[in-house]
Amino acid sequence: MAATTTGRAARRMGAEDEKLVFDTTEGVEPILSFNQMGLKEDLLRGIYNYGFEKPSAIQQRAVMPIINVVDTASREVQALILSPTRELASQTEKVIRTIGDYINIQAHACIGGKSVGEDIRKLENGVHVVSGTPGRVCDMIKRRTLRTRAIKLLILDESDEMLSRGFKDQIYDVYRHLPPELQVCLISATLPHEILEMTGKFMTDPIRILVKRDELTLEGIKQFFVAVEREEWKFDTLCDLYDTLTITQAVIFCNTKRKVDWLTEKMRSNNFTVSSMHGDMPQKERDAIMAEFRDGATRVLITTDVWARGLDVQQVSLVINYDLPNNRELYIHRIGRSGRFGRKGVAINFVKSDDIKILRDIEQYYSTQIDEMPMNVADLI
Repeated sequence: MAATTTGRAARRMGAEDEKLVFDTTEGVEPILSFNQMGLKEDLLRGIYNYGFEKPSAIQQRAVMPIINVVDTASREVQALILSPTRELASQTEKVIRTIGDYINIQAHACIGGKSVGEDIRKLENGVHVVSGTPGRVCDMIKRRTLRTRAIKLLILDESDEMLSRGFKDQIYDVYRHLPPELQVCLISATLPHEILEMTGKFMTDPIRILVKRDELTLEGIKQFFVAVEREEWKFDTLCDLYDTLTITQAVIFCNTKRKVDWLTEKMRSNNFTVSSMHGDMPQKERDAIMAEFRDGATRVLITTDVWARGLDVQQVSLVINYDLPNNRELYIHRIGRSGRFGRKGVAINFVKSDDIKILRDIEQYYSTQIDEMPMNVADLI
């Protein structure tokens, strides 16, 4: 279930023991084209120029894009977007800058691992939209460099992750500095019930915009599995597939940082060219790897779930789950790296004997079918 929950924030977070009841709004009418959304003409130009052709299932039902509600005559921050990873926050800022180019939107990515001085300079000069990670945004608010008085929209991207234990305190910290009447949007391909319940603590009369799970698996993605009896056999299977991987670009997901490092080293020692990324790497190195992968200089990226949510590289048409994800929600975030915005893609899952149950659970949860990988998989990419 993909969901956008949007509501006015008229109460403060807290009241942990409060009993929450929801009314789900089912019938939010989809708007099938950007032209019919009543957007500013120069914003439409930016959207089409970026390469978007028609709105996704969520965009068809969600409120107007941020950029349409920003007043460019003011130099104050009016929209704040929080993301769980630095890469996603940076990508969001780039998209906003690109599609807002014709209406002169000023956006800034406020993320850890980058120069605090540069953040202060940019924010002092005045920006309309800040896209950031919770820790750095918190820091800038406390320094009074990021002034919050004009913020009218808070967006939590990948909000199930943002409201989980790791980020919750920082989100609360940011939230209490924001004007009481702002609008809050929670956006994610997966919003478990307990996260939806939590929204009652800081939203009044939220509207839920829900999209069926089977609309989420993205029609263009073909999903397969390869049966491997033992963990050791996965490596040989991957080597056999290597030529197929490099037809365009591929992302290989492992469940741990240690496994990413191990697999990268093993592939390289067998003369395969791969790059790798995970959350323990210094920001400069992560940026360089991302830039090389986006430019197509490297074709195969081995990574953890730090890369699973929201990141879009146009050329990625193959995703391999070297390990099946630890929970079924992560599956849709991972395989969505291919087939983004209607493009075609293939997902291949390496499945040990004791993983069969997890695979079947994923199939049932998303109302989908995952078949055994055919010999001609290269023709499908």
